[in-house]
Amino acid sequence: MIEIIFESIPSFWPEITLSLTFVISMIVEFIVGGKGKKSTGMTTGLIVLLGFTVTILQMPFQDLEPRLLFGTMITLDPFAAFFKYLIVAAGIIVIVFSMQSHEVRRQETVGEFFCFIAAMTFGMFLMAGASNLLMIYLSIELVSLSSYILAGFSKKLKRSGEAALKYVLFGGAASGVMLYGMSLLYGLTGALDIYSIQSTLAAGMVVDVHDWSFVVLMLSIIMILVGFGYKISAVPFHFWTPDVYEGAPVSVTAYLSVASKAAGFAVMVRFFYVAFFDSVLDLGKWGSLPLVDWNMIIALLSVLTMTLGNVVAIWQDNLKRMLAYSSIAHAGYIMMGLVVMSDLGLTAMLAYFVIYFFMNLGAFYIVMSVADRIGSEHIDDYRGLGKRAPVIGVGFSIFLVSLTGLPPLAGFIGKWMLFSAVIEAHYIWLAVIGVLNSAISLYYYARVFRNMYLREPLNGDESPITFSPLVIVITILFIIPNIIFGVYFGPLISYAQRSVELFLQ
Repeated sequence: MIEIIFESIPSFWPEITLSLTFVISMIVEFIVGGKGKKSTGMTTGLIVLLGFTVTILQMPFQDLEPRLLFGTMITLDPFAAFFKYLIVAAGIIVIVFSMQSHEVRRQETVGEFFCFIAAMTFGMFLMAGASNLLMIYLSIELVSLSSYILAGFSKKLKRSGEAALKYVLFGGAASGVMLYGMSLLYGLTGALDIYSIQSTLAAGMVVDVHDWSFVVLMLSIIMILVGFGYKISAVPFHFWTPDVYEGAPVSVTAYLSVASKAAGFAVMVRFFYVAFFDSVLDLGKWGSLPLVDWNMIIALLSVLTMTLGNVVAIWQDNLKRMLAYSSIAHAGYIMMGLVVMSDLGLTAMLAYFVIYFFMNLGAFYIVMSVADRIGSEHIDDYRGLGKRAPVIGVGFSIFLVSLTGLPPLAGFIGKWMLFSAVIEAHYIWLAVIGVLNSAISLYYYARVFRNMYLREPLNGDESPITFSPLVIVITILFIIPNIIFGVYFGPLISYAQRSVELFLQ
């Protein structure tokens, strides 16, 4: 066992770096931090930023040989590496966001904020490669506990405390249900790692569709799906999302909407792909174990998630809540890639995550920057913004159009790949529902366009709203990928295709 541990450590350095970053930043905060010492908090943020940068430099970009670490606890493969890059890149951007955010900087414990960002990132790294039921649960809990604290970070705001409380209640319930489901699965198969679970189920010796063992298996899967569904904000496990997104600081909301969702999808795909699929057939089709019709179950969840998210978003007047329901809808779109049960669908999912990364973080950055200037996130307070801050108005419009999925922006390419994958798999009805939902989303995004360009400010104030050069530069840096990937997406698709390889014993 000691030999296995020492052999695994060289491949585990990115995670070790993140854990050391958390420990060092916490020590620095305890020693030199204190009430009101915001400059020390920024120092802690720089330490975490440096740790994240070192983490990226330690990770192999390509030609990664898939292997297991620490026995069967963690899998290292191109699929895990893809999500780790996405997560740590989002972490770096969120730290930069937070250093500018008035909502974060005016708190008395700024340094602790960055410490928990590091802890949350470490947990999501573990989620991306977790291949053991215990590791899956522990990594999700590490992310959840850090998220609870960050969601309630704005202690003086009533909505922040309410968000943290709801998050804890929903998260605790989902975790308990998922853990019980894992215990049932372990009792049924006698295995904790997903590779042994797959071989046991494939042998057909423990589950018979004609007796109670099949009922126990289905019950365990449903319970485990509760935990995964909570993490990705899928219906009907989404109830915490709008309140938490509205109450948490905008930078935390952005991180939850991109990185946490990505980690949730990573662990869910690995769990179901490895444990419940027998093989990969010709043309990249996944051969499912003959137990459950996974395609229709996931298709139903996808339809419910995207439809509820888009329909409820229509009535939202707070932009953070509107983007929260939009995030729920996008989880439904991403799930369409799982319905296909093929490498093509998984490639579409990964490519969409990269595009979603730029368009969603860009939208939240605009909301944060405008809120810092005008003190409001209400959609009516965006009246005349296109004239008062032209670059910000254009940037926000680009991000929202990309989220809608209209050409020639990157969001169109992401949805085109997802819809193409489900059409090729003969799920034409699902693609039609996806297109209709995109049309619905255009309505509530268009409300923002109308306010920014066609309506006068509520108080008649048409004076320019000034933003720092840094805000303008960051906005432009987010705009560029949304335009480039809309017309030149070959390298993105190629990287996604190389990243669909999951380690199979």
